[in-house]
Amino acid sequence: MIFGKTLTTLAAAAAIAAAAAVSVFAAAFALFAVLQPHLGAAGAAAVVAAVAAAIVGLAGLLAALKAEEKARPAPAPDAFAFAEKAIEMVKDRPILTVSAGLAAGIIAFRNPALAAIVAKALLDSQKPPSR
Repeated sequence: MIFGKTLTTLAAAAAIAAAAAVSVFAAAFALFAVLQPHLGAAGAAAVVAAVAAAIVGLAGLLAALKAEEKARPAPAPDAFAFAEKAIEMVKDRPILTVSAGLAAGIIAFRNPALAAIVAKALLDSQKPPSR
């Protein structure tokens, strides 16, 4: 079942690629046919080659820009924003924050290894990634 779906998908991809190749060839030939009476065979071929090079260059530029966007690291979280959110939470819900603090203290008291893991994770998340 999975093998059949894979073959069907590959066949569809091959058909799409073949259709795209035929379309590009037909467009290039049409451009050549339009330009040949005005520029001659050599001039029309040069224009078709220049148009193809421009399209490939533009596609490469777009791919490079897209890859550059993905390569940018995410901005580091602002430590002050976290502190401001914590202060707002304490002001808005004091009973909840006191009970959460007590629960965290009890868990840390009963399982210090877990508290060390959580503290290490919080401290490591604030360091910039190594290159």
